[in-house]
Amino acid sequence: MPPNTTASSGQQPGKSGRKKGRKARLFLIVLVLAIIGGIAFGAYWSISTVRASFPQTKGSIRIDGLSGPVTVQRDGNGIPQIYASSDEDLFKAQGFVQAQDRFYEMDVRRHMTSGRLSEMFGEGQVKNDEFLRTLGWDRIAKKEYDKKLSSSTKKYLQAYSEGVNAYLKGRSSEDISLEYAALGFTNDYKPTEWTPVDSVAWLKAMAWDLRGNMQEEIDRSLMTSRLGPKQIADLYPEYPYSRNKTIVQTGAYDSATGTYSSSGTGSASSAGTGLAGGTATPSGFQSQLSGLYNVLDDLPTAVGVNGNGIGSNSWVVAGSHTITGKPLLANDPHLSASLPSVWYQMGLHCTAVSAKCQYDVSGYTFAGMPGVIIGHNADIAWGMTNSGVDVTDLYLEKITGQGYEYDGKVLPFTTRKETIKVAGGDAKTIVVRQAQDGMPLLSDRDDELVQVGKKATVDAEAPDRGDGYAIALRWTALDPGNTMDAVFAMDKASDWSEFRKAAESFQVPSQNLVYADGAGASGNIGYQLPGKIPTRAKGDDGSLPSPGWDSKYRWTGYIKPSALPYEYNPKRGYIVTANQAVVDPDKYPYTLTTDWGYGTRSQRITSLIETKTRGGAKISTDDMRQMQLDNSSEIASKIVPKLLKIDVPDKDVRQAQKLLEGWDYTQDADSAAAAYFNATWRNILKLAFGNKLPKELRVKGQCLSVERVDATGPADEDQTVRECGEREPDQAQPDGGDRWFEVIRKIIDDEHNDWWKLPKTRTEEATATRDDLFRRAMTDARWELTAKLGKDIDTWSWGRLHRLFLKNQTLGTEGPGFLKYMLNRGPWNLSGGEATVNATGWNAAGGYGVVWVPSMRMVVNLQDLDKSKWINLTGASGHAYSAHYTDQTELWAKGELLPWAFSKKAVDQKTTDTLVLKP
Repeated sequence: MPPNTTASSGQQPGKSGRKKGRKARLFLIVLVLAIIGGIAFGAYWSISTVRASFPQTKGSIRIDGLSGPVTVQRDGNGIPQIYASSDEDLFKAQGFVQAQDRFYEMDVRRHMTSGRLSEMFGEGQVKNDEFLRTLGWDRIAKKEYDKKLSSSTKKYLQAYSEGVNAYLKGRSSEDISLEYAALGFTNDYKPTEWTPVDSVAWLKAMAWDLRGNMQEEIDRSLMTSRLGPKQIADLYPEYPYSRNKTIVQTGAYDSATGTYSSSGTGSASSAGTGLAGGTATPSGFQSQLSGLYNVLDDLPTAVGVNGNGIGSNSWVVAGSHTITGKPLLANDPHLSASLPSVWYQMGLHCTAVSAKCQYDVSGYTFAGMPGVIIGHNADIAWGMTNSGVDVTDLYLEKITGQGYEYDGKVLPFTTRKETIKVAGGDAKTIVVRQAQDGMPLLSDRDDELVQVGKKATVDAEAPDRGDGYAIALRWTALDPGNTMDAVFAMDKASDWSEFRKAAESFQVPSQNLVYADGAGASGNIGYQLPGKIPTRAKGDDGSLPSPGWDSKYRWTGYIKPSALPYEYNPKRGYIVTANQAVVDPDKYPYTLTTDWGYGTRSQRITSLIETKTRGGAKISTDDMRQMQLDNSSEIASKIVPKLLKIDVPDKDVRQAQKLLEGWDYTQDADSAAAAYFNATWRNILKLAFGNKLPKELRVKGQCLSVERVDATGPADEDQTVRECGEREPDQAQPDGGDRWFEVIRKIIDDEHNDWWKLPKTRTEEATATRDDLFRRAMTDARWELTAKLGKDIDTWSWGRLHRLFLKNQTLGTEGPGFLKYMLNRGPWNLSGGEATVNATGWNAAGGYGVVWVPSMRMVVNLQDLDKSKWINLTGASGHAYSAHYTDQTELWAKGELLPWAFSKKAVDQKTTDTLVLKP
């Protein structure tokens, strides 16, 4: 073959071949250099940028404005204990130290509360900012700071801000946190100074996520498009007062004095307002609420799951029932899983308690807020659970021109303009409108709602439509208050009387407060319901939206602090709060809410206490910890005996059914029976209820063929339409919580109840009885778990389904993949479940993943505070590669607690790093 002849293969390359070879080699060299350069850049980024943001924890730092040196001692988990000689120095140091560990988290929080997320994250947050500006949290916080808070509180808030700003001074964004370096690729955002209002506004975000029954108010109204009044009543059964005990079990409202008395026997009818009743919902409101829900669903959460599924456990046992002879107090608030944890552990100690320096307190606080929220001082301990009282109402407002109708008159809206700055985009200006009582129009923030408001039909007694209807919100947190005063007052309270006095200022969010002290021979225990709680006209219980054009639906006032239920040293020797009803309505005249938790957790805790103490046995600190970890499923104990009696023809389903034989209803992570039961429970709910709910409550993307509302035409014509759910998985219904336990409990022995009936489909036979539906649910569960966990049931476990992922709440959810990898952690396979004491919550409509968790756990020993125990969900640090980013999570997942040093001697023994802040 001639040398210059072209060959199809095996040829020596000519000019063209040599050129391509050089290009290939050049590309390879460039690629290798790029990889090497990328590794080098990555190494630089991780070493230079990441480490630059780590806090200095040893040596000394000079801070302007201190009156004397302040010592910061950290233990092996990076938890700080601060020692100062004046109140101002103490809180200034708290601001500095929290900024060292968590400033990025603090910065994001204040941008959320002020409706300025777009300044950090761009146009994707504009809708959220519009809604948050409409609520105006920061505006209310400023009014509180200017006009409501005490001079001492303002002084402490100012000192805290100065401490934060001392940390920020001279630092570039990259030196503060890794996330700022990531933001720098697309945004020139730079942090600004901290202000006292930034701290106060966080209470509004906390109150929003713990706001009570607003979600139930929306859901009940949405259900009316598909379900009748009797069906809705079935799905919202009354609280079982005869079976599940209230928090307060002694005393009653005293009509003669208008106060709650621990020994009173007053009649509930004596107050004359706030009695239970019903509110007619204007027809056509349902579609507007659907639009409102879409807005609410997109909001970033502060501490909870957009108001849903939020609970907590807290209980206190008197010294007569404990090994120590003094009270034991336990608390574990159930909130959204976040990274870093919403809680920050620390101690605030005066070197000598005096008029100049009044604090010696340790516990859990929020990064960005001075003081301690939950914990103990040298004399008392306290815990909190969400009370769930109804402090929000939705109103349908009749719009006429530039105003709204009220008692036959047209009143003008109060308006203001808000300009939203957008990173990388143009600013946007909105107009916020408010009706009477400062109620913002939420419907102004959704284009769909504007059109729906114009087209909505109403009942005959409602005013003419005019230009349409709007949705307004009445909420106690939109009135300036002084909750921040309560934080500092509780931190230094020394006895029950001072604690109750401090609680009077704890207006929003309303929390169940449990109390213990070690005074006297055996100490004392107590409970107080605080909060700014509205009263309503007779016949209006706040359970449904109200017509805004009629003054009789406006709030009539607020319950006086002295009239709020409390309990002190009850003879039974314990107090349990787990979001159950606060007080028997026969002993109390005011309707606190119609939507309590149903008492499943509280009854289980009560049972554990009574079982332990029966016969005179005593409770230890570790017994309290073990109670927090109880995984028992109450609903399984009701359903499993029925499931085991059902004849199942399919051998594979029978094999799964046998897992339930001998199961003790404990939902351990390694339990195959727990996995199969919870899958069956999920499918029971889906078949009996979920598929019958309107699309606004069902999971987004899950579609069903449903009968057309306006079905007409020949009988052989298809009368169905394809209808898809609209909710995010962790917000959909039925969520499987203890309200659904109560729904099932009421009908489980009625084998022919209508809820068990399903029509025949192309693939399934009709069901006529409970056992028909349960059989189908067991079958569906078997094949669902086969797809998720494999056909071999020996490999199944609850923990493989029930997993916790910890995600950075900004760039860890919305950022690029490599950032998510850097910032996020997990998964952890967890025990526990919905409405168990170990409440690792999941939404049965959406799946098995963990949605909310015990965000921390603590047990306080009032006999020896240094023998108390605590744990956080993550760690002290918000820096992704710090040793303390998630160093407590593995222990938390196992149910272990860390020693909680309080005395100076105990703190010294645990100290690994000491930093001195010098004037």
